Amino acid sequence: MTRDQITELFARREADWRSRDAAALAADHAEAGVVVSPTGGVLEGREEIERVYRVWMKAFPDLVITVTDLLIDGDRVVQILDVVGTHAGEFLGLPPTGRRLQVVGAFIYTMKDNLIVHERRILDFTGVLVQVGVLKAKPAPGL
Repeated sequence: MTRDQITELFARREADWRSRDAAALAADHAEAGVVVSPTGGVLEGREEIERVYRVWMKAFPDLVITVTDLLIDGDRVVQILDVVGTHAGEFLGLPPTGRRLQVVGAFIYTMKDNLIVHERRILDFTGVLVQVGVLKAKPAPGL
């Protein structure tokens, strides 16, 4: 893929996130693609990847993914992004809390034949768990 093709693909993916189109997002992955995620584990295959997109969209129906940086180096792509939404559906076995989620993430992709063959999602997972109420935290003294 050329740099321009990759840029266009990821611009379209941003639009697919905005329209909550899990099928379109999953279609960008190779049929035997892999996603490694702190919330979903190791996902293998387009069907399983689509399922996890749907889990996020159902748990956070107002989810907004804002890409702040897109770094491209050959067949490798990194997105730095902000994730914001309201916990309004089941997530990680937790019923809806109505709490707001706001985390920064980095998604690292490997591309082949115009598709994502591997994706690694890095999120402040502890922050996610605290914000949706799975973990309790209090500020350290003096902060």
